[in-house]
Amino acid sequence: MQIEEKKTIIRLQRIVKRFYIGKPNELEILHGIDLEVKEGEFLSIVGSSGSGKTTMMNIIGILDRPTEGGYLLDGMDVANAKDRELSLIRNQKIGFVFQTYNLISRTSALKNVELPMLYAGISRKERNRRAQELLNMVGMEERISHNPDELSGGQKQRVAIARAMANNPAIILADEPTGALDSKTGRRIMDLFHRLNQEKGKTIILITHSQELAEETGRIVTLRDGEIVEERRGNGC
Repeated sequence: MQIEEKKTIIRLQRIVKRFYIGKPNELEILHGIDLEVKEGEFLSIVGSSGSGKTTMMNIIGILDRPTEGGYLLDGMDVANAKDRELSLIRNQKIGFVFQTYNLISRTSALKNVELPMLYAGISRKERNRRAQELLNMVGMEERISHNPDELSGGQKQRVAIARAMANNPAIILADEPTGALDSKTGRRIMDLFHRLNQEKGKTIILITHSQELAEETGRIVTLRDGEIVEERRGNGC
């Protein structure tokens, strides 16, 4: 039986990123990055501080534009798309999970999860239904009305993951998602990512400095000084 080849959902071609362009202190952070990510892959990008991980994540997540090079996201040329198009793509195709949670204070867990759906124009009734469903999925059904300052770090991160899933994105970008958590809580968060990948088929890109966490993913991409210096399989599926 022939196994169907999974399609490429992310293709970076010779991506260069410079800051302070044309100035004496011009700085090149990424030096011609080539990367392909298949649909449903669980991939980690590792590297020490200053390696270019965050800059690369910002470009993949369409939070920043490359200075040079091409970027195809699910077949769409996003390197040359207009800002309005990029906002729409970002809202619908990519979910973000950050080390610092980025939840809105004095706003309940439910309302935090609803927010991306509000921007997507989803009805109030459907927003509420789906937000409750997602909070149940991450084990936060009993904290649905709590504000972020009433939650532990792990609980905040689970709310953030539910929010990242709000518009059912194809891709989840997780930037050091366990960095502010103790090891036991971090384990629960990683287990949740594995579930999303295996049961929901989400493409997950984990940005981390932890080699131990990276080994859990299917492929490990190592960045050093703005270049990919190694790609290898991890222990994940």
